[in-house]
Amino acid sequence: MSAFVIEGGHKLSGVIRPQGAKNEALEVICAVLLTSEEVTISNVPEILDVRNLILLLEGMGVKVTRHEKGRYSFRADDIDTSYIESADFVRKCAALRGSVMIVGPLLARFGHAYFPKPGGDKIGRRRVDTHITGMLNLGASIYYDNDKKAYFLHIPAGTKLKGTYMLLDEASVTGTANILMAATLAEGETVIYNAACEPYIQQLSRMLVKMGAKIDGIGSNLLRITGVESLSGTEHTILPDMIEVGSFIGMAAMNRSSVTIKDVSYDNLGIIPESFRRLGVDLQQKGDDIFVPEQESYEIESFLDGSIMNISDAPWPGLTPDLLSVMLVVATQCKGSVLIHQKMFESRLFFVDHLIDMGAQILLCDPHRAVVIGHDHKFCLRANNMLSPDIRAGIALLIAAMSAKGTSVIGNIEQIDRGYEDIDLRLNALGAYITRR
Repeated sequence: MSAFVIEGGHKLSGVIRPQGAKNEALEVICAVLLTSEEVTISNVPEILDVRNLILLLEGMGVKVTRHEKGRYSFRADDIDTSYIESADFVRKCAALRGSVMIVGPLLARFGHAYFPKPGGDKIGRRRVDTHITGMLNLGASIYYDNDKKAYFLHIPAGTKLKGTYMLLDEASVTGTANILMAATLAEGETVIYNAACEPYIQQLSRMLVKMGAKIDGIGSNLLRITGVESLSGTEHTILPDMIEVGSFIGMAAMNRSSVTIKDVSYDNLGIIPESFRRLGVDLQQKGDDIFVPEQESYEIESFLDGSIMNISDAPWPGLTPDLLSVMLVVATQCKGSVLIHQKMFESRLFFVDHLIDMGAQILLCDPHRAVVIGHDHKFCLRANNMLSPDIRAGIALLIAAMSAKGTSVIGNIEQIDRGYEDIDLRLNALGAYITRR
């Protein structure tokens, strides 16, 4: 198990550019299975989850060409249908959460797909009911294969999925992506209400339209898809990763540093900049860049009636849950108090035990809520030895360690590598002291 050794207390300065969006990359790479023609995707983040998904596609028979760093072409014109029914394939899918989104394309194009319980972050129960119910609504049949420990979804040979109206039980991003991709090749019209409308879904939808899909309502929670016979190839460029942008804002604030974040696609950040401003971070938009100036103190806002600030996650255009861990860490050194309310995942706040050991003043109310009383930089966090439980907690712990007094060690950094490309090298270029061992 690899680890980061972090010498804390070093200010950051300079310019950093976010990688391509991880969540979008997983969606659009799965979408290449919808066509036999070549699809070229640029700004692909070369992180562990994406590399593993590409290896999975190659094992299925997809021809993959890496033109240069971050630019790949895919051609799914000779899929090994016997392999996608094998126990080895199901096992590999179960180890990679992003693989859930190959189910819709495989079912729509080939008529069958296995759906194992996906792996990924250890952040509590993550239901797949929305995915499976959506496929059943489109006319698929299902049974549980006890030997492979997975659901088998299929439609009769020579038939297609049938468009229908469906109201999703939750605005699941991956669930919406999966159903949307399947619906592009279904017969008739599919209406998806309570669809997720994150920029990732908007980007996937635009890519599918360029491939020949007919989709109305892009950017809203009501999507109308008219199925087509087939899709063609295309070229697509992935947006900058909004979670990385937020992480870099948090790093600059936590270390009272001056940092410029380049080419952030500001219009696609939604409420993220304003959420950091509520913590007192004076970030400034400069064209499509964000400048975070050095500040001595960050004062958390109160609500207009004087009550304690409450920062919580919500479906887009609300605040993404992937940044609450970062904002919680930043709040430990702000002036004032804030309630962090993680509504969507019941185990994601348990990493605060590590921060408490470092001297942070945090009261964990329950699995979803934590009250943070900021030190206003009057007390420096202590170094600590800890393990990364998931991608976002891992980056939050790294931010804490970078500001702490002494040398910290974070183990299980494979979790961080799943979402952040060469993060140690990129941060060291800003003045951090991080060693990988």
